Amino acid sequence: MNIKYPEELNFLNSGKQPIEKSDVSIQGKVVVITGATSGVGLQTAYECASHGAHLILVARSESKANKVAKSCNELGASKIDIVIADLSLLTQVRRCAQEIEKLTPSIDVLIHSAGMHSTKRILTSEGLEIVFALNHCASFLLTVLLIPQLKHSQQSQVLFINSEGHRFNGLNLNDLDWKKRLYTGLRSYGASKTAQLLSMLEINNRLMNTNIVVNAMHPGDVKTNIGQNNGWLYRLFSKLFIQPILKDPHQSGQAIYTLISKPEYAYTRNAFYHYTTLELVARHARDRKISPQVFQKTCELCDLDSSSIY
Repeated sequence: MNIKYPEELNFLNSGKQPIEKSDVSIQGKVVVITGATSGVGLQTAYECASHGAHLILVARSESKANKVAKSCNELGASKIDIVIADLSLLTQVRRCAQEIEKLTPSIDVLIHSAGMHSTKRILTSEGLEIVFALNHCASFLLTVLLIPQLKHSQQSQVLFINSEGHRFNGLNLNDLDWKKRLYTGLRSYGASKTAQLLSMLEINNRLMNTNIVVNAMHPGDVKTNIGQNNGWLYRLFSKLFIQPILKDPHQSGQAIYTLISKPEYAYTRNAFYHYTTLELVARHARDRKISPQVFQKTCELCDLDSSSIY
């Protein structure tokens, strides 16, 4: 029996709900997956491969990507392409988009799985706080740059692998690089995920009259490599206290596959799922008053003309 929680805690029930499964074929459909060599992205690649997708795997490591591609080929992928890029750098995001454009004229599904958590404030060589750059700016920029290919599909979906961590918030448009505040990993992570959800509202608004829908999901509390870039103390704490209570990411891959393959999910916009359970995000992540500001600021960080995005 589910406990009735106040709105702010409703997400506690979501993880207890059954995960909807799908056997719908996506044979030949073009699926782009970032962060495809580990955790949730890896399991999603396996699921899509086993249902005949044409996969475009985006990863930092060519050797890891090649191993994943080999496994996906054995599982039945109709075609596999690899794009190597460090998505924390926006110059590489742009190059990644250009390479994808050369590989295919259309994209049916774009899944943003690449992400990170950092216990320390780190700026990229481009001057952006690295968690915000990778978790939010990269997915935003890649989506916008691939709109022409997404439009070329009969019906296309963009799925942000977000997190219940958006509830930590931390978003301050006047201090995105944390120069004025004490940096904490949880709030930095929350800021990036909050920005992603708020920007999603504006992206969908601009694409309302197109065949493109954009949604987000929390892939469950699963074992991934996120956070392994941090120091030995964090890694030890994670190994002893966090990893033992986390679940296998296989079910995350199944949930993601359901969301991108079943027809009933193909026309929904601005949804947030915990696995396959529809959920209401935190109030600050659905604030229509601030979402245009977040969208505009992200465009500025990504050197995009906001008026040209539609």
